[in-house]
Amino acid sequence: GWVAVSAGIVEGRRMTGNPSIEDDVRNAGGEWEDSEVVIDANLVSSRKPDDLPAFMRATIEVAAHAEAPA
Repeated sequence: GWVAVSAGIVEGRRMTGNPSIEDDVRNAGGEWEDSEVVIDANLVSSRKPDDLPAFMRATIEVAAHAEAPA
């Protein structure tokens, strides 16, 4: 959440995170979604520690289909 906002990679992207950062995501041009996990291309986000199993499954899925840099 905040790391993605600070890194400037939220604009035009869908993501979730702790509800306390919803305004930060929207103000940075992102689309907020209150879901267990959100995948937007190579950006995987989740809301809370209880969501970590789903977050890890999604992260592994994204990494498994990622192309290696040239």
